[in-house]
Amino acid sequence: MRTDLCDRFGIDYPIFVFTPSEKVAAAVSRAGGLGVLGCVRFNEADDLEAVLSWMDANTGGKPYGVDIVMPAKVPTEGAAPDLDKLIPAAHRAFVDKTLADLGVPPLPADEQKSAGVLGWLHSVARSHVEVALRHPIKLIANALGSPPTDVINQAHEAGVPVAALAGSAKHALRHVDNGVDIVVAQGYEAGGHTGEIGSMVLWPEIVDALAGRARCWPPAGSAPAGRSRRRWRWARPGCGWARRSSPPPSTTWAPGNPGCR
Repeated sequence: MRTDLCDRFGIDYPIFVFTPSEKVAAAVSRAGGLGVLGCVRFNEADDLEAVLSWMDANTGGKPYGVDIVMPAKVPTEGAAPDLDKLIPAAHRAFVDKTLADLGVPPLPADEQKSAGVLGWLHSVARSHVEVALRHPIKLIANALGSPPTDVINQAHEAGVPVAALAGSAKHALRHVDNGVDIVVAQGYEAGGHTGEIGSMVLWPEIVDALAGRARCWPPAGSAPAGRSRRRWRWARPGCGWARRSSPPPSTTWAPGNPGCR
């Protein structure tokens, strides 16, 4: 199966895989898809620089992309303590109760605490963009909403298309108005990151909303394998590619990155 996105990105198969693991992203690209590396875990630009340099050397010259996170409702500047203040007291109480109910002991008083994930801050995400554009990336995707206009323009000036996730037709239309090149229709099943609309409802809504305004409406998510085959009868004309977030039974977990597989 080939689509226009295969030709656009120089890949063999219309399979785009987001992953926090550079090893998985590189493997997908080498296999003929497009591996998209999640950057949100990199608090320091130098760490991302090292990982992208590794990908340059381990993708066999095949294309790859990066995924940044620049949500509209998170402070553009700050540090770990600032993000810590955003956590509601009710959430902390729920976590503490759950750990207590399960018999999980508290961390030692001298336990070194992680700095947290700062990639949500625009200041950090912008450093991700700066680093990524120094490498031969073929795509920048934003996980939550459209990136700021200047970031979109910066990518376009470098010849790199921009994708953004949409959880509703309204999101999709806003992306197109903001200059985003590729709209990724992500249903509630894929982690609920973009909204509460299920994929079976969302995908045709976005296809209809963007009719005549955009060419590709890639679906993202994890609809159960082997079910709802009828969905593809309407999906094929409008959908450019699919992203799978639930592993098949034969999955081999990738070692390496702490906290992710």
